Amino acid sequence: MKKIEELKARQILDSRGNFTTEVLVITKDGKFKASSPSGTSVGKREAVEIRDKNGKVLSCVSNINEIIYPAIKDLNILDQEKFDKKLIELDKTENKSNLGANSLLPVSIAVLKASAAHYNIPLYRHIQNLYNKKEGSFPLPCFNIINGGSHAGNNLDIQEFMVIPQKENYKENLEEGALIYQNLKKELVKKYGKGAINVGDEGGFSPPILSSVHALDIISSIIKKDTKIGLDCAASYFYKNKEYHLENNVFTRDGLLKFYLDLIKSYPIFSMEDPFEEEDIEGFRALKKEAKKTLIIGDDLTVTNKSLISFAAEEDLIGGVIIKPNQIGTVYETMEAIREAKDKGLKIMISHRSGETMDDFIADLSVGISSDYIKTGAPARGERVVKYNRLLEIYQEIN
Repeated sequence: MKKIEELKARQILDSRGNFTTEVLVITKDGKFKASSPSGTSVGKREAVEIRDKNGKVLSCVSNINEIIYPAIKDLNILDQEKFDKKLIELDKTENKSNLGANSLLPVSIAVLKASAAHYNIPLYRHIQNLYNKKEGSFPLPCFNIINGGSHAGNNLDIQEFMVIPQKENYKENLEEGALIYQNLKKELVKKYGKGAINVGDEGGFSPPILSSVHALDIISSIIKKDTKIGLDCAASYFYKNKEYHLENNVFTRDGLLKFYLDLIKSYPIFSMEDPFEEEDIEGFRALKKEAKKTLIIGDDLTVTNKSLISFAAEEDLIGGVIIKPNQIGTVYETMEAIREAKDKGLKIMISHRSGETMDDFIADLSVGISSDYIKTGAPARGERVVKYNRLLEIYQEIN
């Protein structure tokens, strides 16, 4: 049995300058930190993030120090499932609206890190031992090189334009992603001037491009044949009054479906995330049926929730799912969602949030559960690069 000797929570800043929570867990094996990210584009059914009226998270700090710690200090941290179920029990709500996902998650992750240290193994190996039992493929990185939607202040309504190199290994994919990013920077300066290389929340450029088609034209001109394009449409962002308002056009569901199918015919689009508003079930179903060679991914639709993932898979709405631990609130529930996705034959993409910290947990998570893909922003900005560099470290360790 292994217990926490001390636990401390504090308020820190995330990559957008907003407040978030960080937890320090101390055991005989050392000190272990974890922090909670925060999203801008948030699904209606995500676990609740609690904030004070002034945007601070001091109430969460109090929740952790005064409610959570006294209740869990005598638990065995080596039993992650039992530990996390205690956190869930303390909250007493389905959507974590009592204590907040941003109170529960950093405690859950810090304990997982402490457990890995107890066994003297890397975190990804510990995750593998607990949940995966075998080594799988290394995740393909999906680099967000142009930001739009709620992540940027430009005219683009589609939220993320990603490139997905598909070379022999992770090291080569990382190099290719970084080179594409630098080449895009040169191209944007040439076309629009130095002001075009301002970046959005996730490190992708936020240029004054007027349309998605134009953005795709530029990206297509600088990538090689072994690199594909991924889009996070985040359609809930531009869904208003039962219509889709995209780049000065107003689409019905059928009109937006045709728009997407035309893009797929014209560009090497490998994946589309949240192409329709999260409750537009028929839109997802139609695109999945028509775009057979394109991976349709759920995020706002599924919010790392086991039952929602099961529904989306059984209704044949998606072929892949986004996994964001802060959408559900604990490591245990994240793993339950991953198990459900795997059981249903869905591809898995581990994902960061627009408001990130220097915590590189999701890199170990993606390797530990053998995810198909990982997206953690552009190959730029410290809070994004720390995840890509951790993946490189893991890759070099196991090869």
